[in-house]
Amino acid sequence: MTTTRHSRWAHWVAGALAFLVIGAYGLLTPPGLLTKMDWIGAAVCHRIPSHSFVLAGRPLPLCARCTGTFLGALTALLGQAMILRRRGANFPPPVIMAFLLGFILLMGVDGVNSYVDLVRGTPLFYQPRNELRLITGALNGLALGALLWPMVNFSLWRHPRPERTIRDGLDFGILFLMEAGVVALVLVEGSSLLYPLALASALGVLMMLTLPMTILVVILAGWENRYDQWREAKMPLLMGLALAFLLIGLMDLFRYAITGTITGFPGLEGTP
Repeated sequence: MTTTRHSRWAHWVAGALAFLVIGAYGLLTPPGLLTKMDWIGAAVCHRIPSHSFVLAGRPLPLCARCTGTFLGALTALLGQAMILRRRGANFPPPVIMAFLLGFILLMGVDGVNSYVDLVRGTPLFYQPRNELRLITGALNGLALGALLWPMVNFSLWRHPRPERTIRDGLDFGILFLMEAGVVALVLVEGSSLLYPLALASALGVLMMLTLPMTILVVILAGWENRYDQWREAKMPLLMGLALAFLLIGLMDLFRYAITGTITGFPGLEGTP
């Protein structure tokens, strides 16, 4: 019979691995909470200042598009888990899937337009704006979160429910309104929101790296469909978190080695 119990030593190994990797990341990155959030963001984002929202005189850890993407993904994941309370292993209905794929395509079009403007100095279709980067990023994040959540449920739970994580237009509308609220918070650009948005952005990056790494761990270790509750899955989650931090550290190291900075890229400053 499949069991949810891992040996005690395996729990200690997973905990020690996560502690060592996260501790090393904390010690090797420059001091300051916001600075450490910057380094998390630098692993996945160009962080060009002109493409970033500035709160209290300081850019957020991610550019406008990545802020939207990772806050949007975090919102979608939490919305499905805590608001809709879904543990389904099935993707949304075809019509909603079409919208989600359209959101990804829309972000891609806006990204290409912005990139052409950055490199050539002339946009391909229209003048890029940080507000558009944020909105298309948030829609992309909604799509990514909606696609990832059923994969998590299918991989972890002993009896994944044969239901859709987003059942209908009402579910989709709830998540869409949540995304709109997050976008509105960023657009306020309130000084008091600097720390909450910076921390949430970094958490979104960690979540979107940790969950796929956790799925990879359970597949490689043969632990699929082994758990009934989150606390039972703490070992693969800890290992996924450790791998996420390890990946972030390696990407930061590579980036700094070739550019000498974690903010922007030499020669590509762009315009707002």
